[in-house]
Amino acid sequence: MITVYKYVIDTSRSEIRLPLNAEILSVGFQQNELCMWAKVNTQEITEIRNFQAFGTGHEMPRNMGIDSVFIGTAHTDDGLVFHVFERFGL
Repeated sequence: MITVYKYVIDTSRSEIRLPLNAEILSVGFQQNELCMWAKVNTQEITEIRNFQAFGTGHEMPRNMGIDSVFIGTAHTDDGLVFHVFERFGL
């Protein structure tokens, strides 16, 4: 079955088990949790994927641009902004 699932992202670092070939659709805050929505095939086997979020102005590792892909930006109700990346080769 193809559907959209929600996954909670830890702001420091998250390993999330997703069905193979899951398509990340968006990120945002829902009830004070940083969440990611993905289109998934629930009948696929799963794999672990790595995500990391950084607040605006927070230091990022030097190699973030080489082994990562930008997923999206999310805003909290109180004005904080987080930027989510998928990391590869960990």
